[in-house]
Amino acid sequence: MATDTIVLGAGIVGISVALHLQKAGRSVLLVDKRGPGEETSYGNAGLIQREGVYPYGFPHDFGALIRYAMNNTIDAHYHWNAIPKLAPFLWSYWMHSRASQHEAIARKYATLIEHCVSEHDALAAEAGATGLLRRKGWMKVFRTAAQQDERLAEAARWNRDYGLNYKALDIDALKAEEPHLDHGSLIGGLHWTDPVTVIDPLGLSKAYVALFEQLGGKLALGDASTLVQQGDAWSVTLADGTKAQARDAVVALGPWADVLTGKLGYKLPLAVKRGYHMHYKAQGNAVLNHPVLDTERGYFLAPMQQGIRLTTGAEFADRDAAPTPVQLARAEPIARTLFPLGERIDPEPWLGRRPCTPDMMPIIGPAPKHKGLWFSFGHAHHGLTLAAVTGRMIAEMVTGQKVFVDPTPFAPARFG
Repeated sequence: MATDTIVLGAGIVGISVALHLQKAGRSVLLVDKRGPGEETSYGNAGLIQREGVYPYGFPHDFGALIRYAMNNTIDAHYHWNAIPKLAPFLWSYWMHSRASQHEAIARKYATLIEHCVSEHDALAAEAGATGLLRRKGWMKVFRTAAQQDERLAEAARWNRDYGLNYKALDIDALKAEEPHLDHGSLIGGLHWTDPVTVIDPLGLSKAYVALFEQLGGKLALGDASTLVQQGDAWSVTLADGTKAQARDAVVALGPWADVLTGKLGYKLPLAVKRGYHMHYKAQGNAVLNHPVLDTERGYFLAPMQQGIRLTTGAEFADRDAAPTPVQLARAEPIARTLFPLGERIDPEPWLGRRPCTPDMMPIIGPAPKHKGLWFSFGHAHHGLTLAAVTGRMIAEMVTGQKVFVDPTPFAPARFG
C-alpha cells in the first residue's frame, strides 16, 4: 500500500495531524493499535484552555513540596519504585518551573495557546461537531482567602500580559452561576471566560476522524514499532500483514512515542503523568453548569454527556504499571460534599497517561537525524487544547508552507 504520509497514533493530536494533511492534498494513512481517540484523548477534562499560557509547572513553594513528600494528596501521587527512573526528569522539570524560567516558557507557549480555540472551531465546523463545544469557560472555586487572593492576582497579571479574560466571583455571584455547589465551604471563585469546553472528547475525536475519511483519508490497525526507513520511504506493517509505505511519517504516539523514537536513536527526555477519572450521576435535579476545579483539594468536576466526570491530578509512576486509583478514592468523598454526586456510572476507574517534557512544551517538528520523519507529541495536560494547532503546524511543515506559528521553540532539536 502506497500513500504520501503515514501518521502513527490516533489520539486527538494524531487525528488532527492526519486531518490537516489530508486537507492539504496529501493522501494519509492513520495507524494505531486501537480505535481512534480511545486512549489518553478519551479521559481528559474536556478543556480547550485558552487561558493556559503557563503550562503546568512543578510547585516551588515549601508547603506544597512538604505535602507532596507525604504522598497523600489528590493533586499528586507517586510510586516509590518509579522515583529513581523519574528523578532526572523531575529535577529538570523543577528547574524549568522556576519563576523566571516559567515566565520565559509562557511567552513561547502563548504563541500556540492563542490559536487553540479558533483552530478547533474551524475543524469542528467542518466536521459538524460544534454541538459538542460549550462557550461558558470554566471555574476555580476557593475555600481560603489566601488561595483566592493569589489566584486572582495571577489572573490579573495574565490579563495584563496576555489579554486573558476572567471574572472574579464573590460568594453571591458563585451561587448564581452554580446554585448546586456547597457554598458553605466556599468563599468565591475565578471564572475563566475565554476557554471552550467539550462535553464528549471521544465524540469530537470521532467527528474529526469521520471528516478525515470523507476527504479520502484511510484508517488501519498496526504496530508503530514496525516502522522502518527503506531508502527514501518509510514502511510500517499493518495488522493484516500488509506493508504501507510513504515518503513521510509522523510520530504522534503520545506517551508511547519514546518506544519508537528510542529505537531510531533519539534520547528525548519524555516522562508520563498518569491520571484517573470516573463518571457519576447527579442527585435529583442538581446541575453543574461549568467545569469546576476545587483549587485547594486538587480535583476537577466536569459536566459531560456521560455524566459528571471527576478527574484527578498527576500520578508519577511507570507508564504501564497496574492502576492505583488512590487519588480518586481520596477525591470522591470530598467531591460529594461539594456537589451532589450520585452513583458511579463506570464499572472501573479510567486510567490515562499524559506525555510530558521537562520544559513543559510539546515536541513539534522534523526529526533531526532522519529525512521525512516528523515528531508531534509531548503535549502533557494540553493534548486536546493544542491538537488542532499542532495538526496545522505539522501539515504546513510537511508540505513546505509557511508555518503560521513559529515552530522553533518546539523543535525536537532543542534537546540535542
